[in-house]
Amino acid sequence: MEIFVYHTPDQVPDLSKKARKGGLQLEMPACAIVIDVLRATTTIATALQSGAEAIQVFDDIDELFRVSQHWPAEQRLLAGERGGEKLDDFDLGNSPLECTPVRVSGKRLFMSTTNGTRALERVRTVPLLLTAALTNRAAVVRYLLEQQPRTVWIVAAGWRGGFSLEDTICAGAIASALRVERGSDCAGDDESIAAMALFDQWQTRLPQLLRYAHHGRGLAALGCDWDLDYCARIDSVNVVPVQMEPGVLKAVRYDASGHTLN
Repeated sequence: MEIFVYHTPDQVPDLSKKARKGGLQLEMPACAIVIDVLRATTTIATALQSGAEAIQVFDDIDELFRVSQHWPAEQRLLAGERGGEKLDDFDLGNSPLECTPVRVSGKRLFMSTTNGTRALERVRTVPLLLTAALTNRAAVVRYLLEQQPRTVWIVAAGWRGGFSLEDTICAGAIASALRVERGSDCAGDDESIAAMALFDQWQTRLPQLLRYAHHGRGLAALGCDWDLDYCARIDSVNVVPVQMEPGVLKAVRYDASGHTLN
């Protein structure tokens, strides 16, 4: 298994052209994983764990409104934010703590966020597309070990086009766990090695890390401290969001013993 880490969506090669990295011709990866710890991919995993039917993601808000109108009103929720704050006329913002079973069970969330949904748009044509966060790291690793993709691109959503410390550390958490399981059969680029080193430095201090990171400080200023605590709970959610059709993520669920439930 070969792992490539991209710190922002803009770093992801345009595969419609002859993309190269390290002197090598790049081909479509077997799998891509999008990470937006604060908070889109944490919220996606939590909503699916709480029984949401699916999460349908959009970069464009007008398209979200247009498509969502074709879904029964009692079975849909609009979830979105810009700059960390809930969008007007939306049912939910981008807080995982809003996604309780009472609120989301059986419903489809139509979602648009500042960073995460843009990153998903960038790699939506990859054959196997997942989302990951610190909360569902172990479930994602388990799924990858089952699926055995030859190449994996881990794409950090970043923050407004720039590097995001928490997303890169989550990439390192995934790569580190795969390295433990696969040993020498798991190779990574320099970015993945750097991400693993960052995770090793911070793995026992994830709540502090999220408050130290630039994006985390911004969310704290908006009063989202409980979100930060929740997003730091590594391996606490047993769901893998998998793209089942373009832009639509559904849950692969595991029980406490690591067996799939669907």
